[in-house]
Amino acid sequence: MSWEENIRRVEPYVAGEQPGQPGVIKLNTNECPYPPSPAVANAVKQLEISDLRLYPDMNAKKLVDALADYYHVKAEQVFVGVGSDDVLALSFMTFFNGNQPILFPDITYSFYDVWADVFRIPFRQCPLDENFRIKKEDFFLSNGGIIIPNPNAPTGVLEQTALFEDIIKANPDSVVIIDEAYIDFGGESMVPFVDQYDNLMVVQTFSKSRAMAGMRIGFAIANEKMIRCLKDVKFSFNSYTMNMPSILAGTAAVLDDAYFKQTIGKVIKTREWTKEQLKRLGFALTDSKSNFLFVTHKRVPAKDIFLALKENNIYVRYWNKPRIDNYLRITIGTDEQMQVLVDFLENYLA
Repeated sequence: MSWEENIRRVEPYVAGEQPGQPGVIKLNTNECPYPPSPAVANAVKQLEISDLRLYPDMNAKKLVDALADYYHVKAEQVFVGVGSDDVLALSFMTFFNGNQPILFPDITYSFYDVWADVFRIPFRQCPLDENFRIKKEDFFLSNGGIIIPNPNAPTGVLEQTALFEDIIKANPDSVVIIDEAYIDFGGESMVPFVDQYDNLMVVQTFSKSRAMAGMRIGFAIANEKMIRCLKDVKFSFNSYTMNMPSILAGTAAVLDDAYFKQTIGKVIKTREWTKEQLKRLGFALTDSKSNFLFVTHKRVPAKDIFLALKENNIYVRYWNKPRIDNYLRITIGTDEQMQVLVDFLENYLA
């Protein structure tokens, strides 16, 4: 049919499976195993149903102000969107419009090449070294922009801020985006550096450490000019992306810092316990500073373990991709869930 000639065809992002059956231990999508702060529920309950007839605040001022106060920046330096995927996609549209390819690691969040493809942005993937670490010199090439996750996904490897400073300094004419979806689980954020480098943008999410994947809240922090440019693009096609419940719930989550830190502490403690148990069972793994582990077994193929776990209602993530096709990504669940995982693996690998 002639109309098919005008379709934009892309290879879409493939998310982790969302099993619907009961009794599943779901360790494949990096969701938080604990509920959000009780303050979130209280905030949503205060919303009057009649309020939903009105448009939400297009600037999400309550949420933006709360984030600005928490991260010690101006409100004009904060941009919020429908999950960090929304924020990142808008950032690709806004900042990556040159003729030079944008740069990102070859093993990384698999949405980056999808966005580059759908927005017709040239890109180059910079290979990580044999330990899944960034080779900063690869990012000193001529480019149209840079995006790097820290800690990396799916490896969980954390890089230090000094490495990113070197990359930013070497690229004064490029926007450098640091995607910090997992930074709260053990890393140092680049947010304090946004006033020092006018080409730096930091993106974070409420989906992991703040236990609110279902609310779809993400944000960016950068200099005021970059945020204005990002808003211009957003408001060019949809002014009201953040809904009322998300604005209220997100604000409440930011204000309850004690619960936030308590939740992070529990995940980190379980992560470190699980690392030791998997090592005991013959797994090699990166020193993950995220809410997941990236593991490979010394004698049993990752795909076989993945399928065996799935048959027993334990879901983890597997990719049949170069360099990582013998690795599994395992989300950190509750202590009880991780004990079930370890017990199964102990029997399976015996």
